[in-house]
Amino acid sequence: MTAEQGGWDGPEPDRLYVITRGRSGPSGPGVFDLVTLIVSLAEPTPAMQPEHAAILRLCRSPLSVAEVSAYLELPTSVVTVLLADLLDDGRIEARAAVPAAELPDRALLEAVIHGLQRL
Repeated sequence: MTAEQGGWDGPEPDRLYVITRGRSGPSGPGVFDLVTLIVSLAEPTPAMQPEHAAILRLCRSPLSVAEVSAYLELPTSVVTVLLADLLDDGRIEARAAVPAAELPDRALLEAVIHGLQRL
């Protein structure tokens, strides 16, 4: 059934339940937001859950949680559960996004501009 027919659009809910082993969120404190960068620290193993292996392959170069979710075509809530598993196992590293630069004080900028104009 498609979204146009009023049904579920995306992975089946029971599949999502199986992927997360019934968990609705990470067990620890929330370290992931949409812009958290994820980097693989290990290679996938044959016994690994396919979604975990896919994340490790995708994140050889840093990707945000939102990008991982989009590539896997899974809801962000499911991806954060999978990422928490991999983080707990030491297979990924979660990096905070680069913070926005703080602007210098307006008075300092004006002083610099006036100094440059006097040159």
